Amino acid sequence: MRLSGSSALALLSSLACLAGKANADLKGVFAHYLVGSMGGSDEAVKDVQDAKAIGLDAFALNVQDASASWSTSAIQLLFDAAAENDFKLFFSFDMAVLDQPSTFLPLFKQYQSNPAYYYHDNRPFVSTFDGGTKSFGASSPNAGWQSQLKDALASSGINPFFVPDFDDYGGAAYDAAFFSNYPVVDGVLSWEAAWPEVNEGTVNVSSAKDQVAIQAAHAAGKVYMMPLSSLQFKHIDGGQNWYRRGELNLPERIAQVLELQPDFVEIITWNDSGESHYIGNCWPEAIAGAPAIQAYSNGFDHTGWQAVLAPFITAYKNGATSISDVTPFGEFAGAFWYRTLLKSASCSGDGLGKPSGSENAEDLINVAVLLPASTSGVNISVYSGGNLVSTLPTTAGLNMAAVGIKTGAQKVELVNSAGQVIGAGSSTMDVAADTSGVCNFNYQVVHIA
Repeated sequence: MRLSGSSALALLSSLACLAGKANADLKGVFAHYLVGSMGGSDEAVKDVQDAKAIGLDAFALNVQDASASWSTSAIQLLFDAAAENDFKLFFSFDMAVLDQPSTFLPLFKQYQSNPAYYYHDNRPFVSTFDGGTKSFGASSPNAGWQSQLKDALASSGINPFFVPDFDDYGGAAYDAAFFSNYPVVDGVLSWEAAWPEVNEGTVNVSSAKDQVAIQAAHAAGKVYMMPLSSLQFKHIDGGQNWYRRGELNLPERIAQVLELQPDFVEIITWNDSGESHYIGNCWPEAIAGAPAIQAYSNGFDHTGWQAVLAPFITAYKNGATSISDVTPFGEFAGAFWYRTLLKSASCSGDGLGKPSGSENAEDLINVAVLLPASTSGVNISVYSGGNLVSTLPTTAGLNMAAVGIKTGAQKVELVNSAGQVIGAGSSTMDVAADTSGVCNFNYQVVHIA
């Protein structure tokens, strides 16, 4: 039976569910989720159902306020939705905002016994964003976290599985010295390893930090949670205006995950519109008071990336080690993405100006197409500015390509050996050479269906 890309997506929920039940011991794949104001339970349910449909095991709930009503209300809505849909959640406390564990321990204690809370090794999973330099008045950060988190919870009979993002601890990577100095952790996440640094120039993402972390973590009997992301673009104020390369970062990072086989994977992110790396829904209530974020995220849908991620998640859980093993659930799956503004734009009408790192961007149509093992003779036709600019051959598995872009409309077609178009996607926004408005380096993502 022939299944189009859109028809295949309808099968994701049932296939992911079957894979999870058959392979309950496989490594978890999560998505970082910013807790923000929500319009009601329907939004929470939609997010949970969409995440489960692509094979995610849990959301890592980024909590920046553990007591405000907007935050606790959203958390309750998410746990209710997760319980109703056999999905899991765990907390990732944002230590760039929160002062000390005592501010969030009541919330953690409240939910760690919830049926929808994610457990590993019979222990409630908990993470952070930053916090590697905070000692909470103790002799060292390790002593502080031991006293204020683990010992404080032990008195209540709770033994958390603690996998923080401590990228701010001061070292270049999570090496043997880190694990010697931080025995309090059960593992680590590296947020910053997901993209090239701005000062690295026009380079592809490296897995060097991940390799060091995996080796050191395993030598210490710990785990490593590897980050997977698309880009990072922030354009809020003078201190928050940068671009960390997107381009083919997402499929390149997929290949690295499969090669390194980390213990866990965290997708950055489900809904962080402020940093532009969202793959899910960005509800208007969460950014209602942030017009700067609205200006570069509204109308820029990234859900097309889910068509690429779903087969990857299944392949990773089944032990695949190469992108040739990442095959679609139907006849094909794919997406393409592009910036709607050329890097040469002056952005003279934007008071913030061009983001730092914009010089590292490339004017490209980026394509990821997944084809089954039996594929033969399928080509990718890339149109830019109304003209066919490239015809690319394909192989089985995940195909990635980047083609120079022109101003105007964009389109990608999948053409079989008989010359028939079996899948296509067309842009909803044209590419412009310059703008008098926002200097937007966010991506338009188009699902190939």
